[in-house]
Amino acid sequence: MAVRTSFENLQVYKLSEKLADEVWTVVTGWEPFAKTTVGRQMVRAADSVGANIAEGSGRRSFQDNRRFVRVARGSLNETKHWLRRAYHRGLLSTEDIKRIGPIIDELAPKLNAYLQSIGSIPETVRGDESGDRATDNGQRTTDSSC
Repeated sequence: MAVRTSFENLQVYKLSEKLADEVWTVVTGWEPFAKTTVGRQMVRAADSVGANIAEGSGRRSFQDNRRFVRVARGSLNETKHWLRRAYHRGLLSTEDIKRIGPIIDELAPKLNAYLQSIGSIPETVRGDESGDRATDNGQRTTDSSC
């Protein structure tokens, strides 16, 4: 069984992966021109959401972590932009919208809540009865080996 780092246990990170995978699946079916113009930008933006959550969680201070989560939020907005462009250009089906829309609707407020939570926990490692712990970068994680 592989050991996961704290960011892999975050619901916001899992949602970012789901978004990136859905975007990838849609774009791989496009014709070459759409894929290399709108598609490439949209995939990069969607992948950047999770990448910045991961990078921020590895930083030594909650200020750095917050900065990367703000970049992730900007990448989510960029992803929305490219999705709008793709929709208006007839590249997304109704089914694509039905799959991707709810992910974004859930991810955006969770990303904002995660940003607000960083640094609100003292920067010490302490355990409590629930199995949660505060990490040295101000994140709350649940102890889990899966």
